[in-house]
Amino acid sequence: MSTPAPAAPSPWNLPNALTVLRILLVPVFAWLLLREGGDDAASRWWALGVFSVAIITDRIDGDLARSRGLETDFGRVADPIADKALTGAGFIGLSIIEVIPWWITVVVIARELGITLMRFFVIRHGVMPASRGGKLKTFLQALALAILMAPLWTLPLSGLWTAIGWLVLAAAVLVTVVTAVDYVIKALTLRETSDRARMKRERKATG
Repeated sequence: MSTPAPAAPSPWNLPNALTVLRILLVPVFAWLLLREGGDDAASRWWALGVFSVAIITDRIDGDLARSRGLETDFGRVADPIADKALTGAGFIGLSIIEVIPWWITVVVIARELGITLMRFFVIRHGVMPASRGGKLKTFLQALALAILMAPLWTLPLSGLWTAIGWLVLAAAVLVTVVTAVDYVIKALTLRETSDRARMKRERKATG
């Protein structure tokens, strides 16, 4: 007698709730960042605080989902979307207040939208979870945004902090482009090797 397969975890769980919370924090973060045209130091510090809380929830929900067996398809899809919404708001906001050039924001946003659409395009063949390279990309983007969104003019050695922020941002853009190529390759491989693709080939062979 075969052992029944364990039931799939419900999408109504704490890790997914934290993911939804991160999405809800995005407009709050954007409003604080853009308040007074980005010139209000207190609002910039508050924006950094909200951004940091949202980033921390990203780490917590992933750890909880893996340690407690609560990984779901909703989480695998919603988690990277929440990350992209948060970092996207950061890039757009910093470009609006003229901290980051628009071309960098366009490259990053285009990459994120493209990969998100590709995930939905291949979802019939399987879910593409975040890769290690994707997680490094998110970390570098978040670190660069955190440094550059802070009101650096209020800090000692503001020029040094600005230089560090730009170095991290350059690394983030590089990893962003490289991981985009990696995801495209993985998506094409998934389309060719998934059970759905295999069954389709078998039907053609027997038809």
